[in-house]
Amino acid sequence: GPLAGAVVAGAVVLDPENPIAGLKDSKKLSAARREFLFEQIQLKARAWGIGEASPAEIDEINILQATMLAMRRAIEDLTTRLGGWPDKALIDGNRCPELPIAAEAIIKGDAKEPAISAASIVAKVTRDRQMLSLHERHPEYGFAQHMGYPTEAHFAALQQYGACDQHRRSFSPVRKVLESIEN
Repeated sequence: GPLAGAVVAGAVVLDPENPIAGLKDSKKLSAARREFLFEQIQLKARAWGIGEASPAEIDEINILQATMLAMRRAIEDLTTRLGGWPDKALIDGNRCPELPIAAEAIIKGDAKEPAISAASIVAKVTRDRQMLSLHERHPEYGFAQHMGYPTEAHFAALQQYGACDQHRRSFSPVRKVLESIEN
């Protein structure tokens, strides 16, 4: 996974009266198509929400717990737009965050359930926008190119500049680079 930036989750309640064509796993869509579908989701869904956990939270509680926290925050954000909790949450993956409603984990859910596909698009577009903004603040790391993922260019920038405040220091590749700089 990424070495920098927040973990971002999305939550969407689709409107059966207002379908959105082309929803699928966000990783299988071009950036332009994701942007278009994100706008469609905002316009046509009954409600949508975004939640995140910061790099500091990831480092403090670990990536799995931070992901669960981001999911819960996304659903809580959705409830403010929906005016209450949905009946059930369909969660992409093999475990669910603690919620006051029924929840079902669906492995590869972003390829099977349109609402999960929509949520993955909301999360991916939001995170990509955050990484582009981070690139403006720290162009030396090349975030606009690799979006925080571990690439040779990202490792080279870490080696040359150290870590910025958005790097996940608990992740072993970041930790190893920082330890090598100290030694």
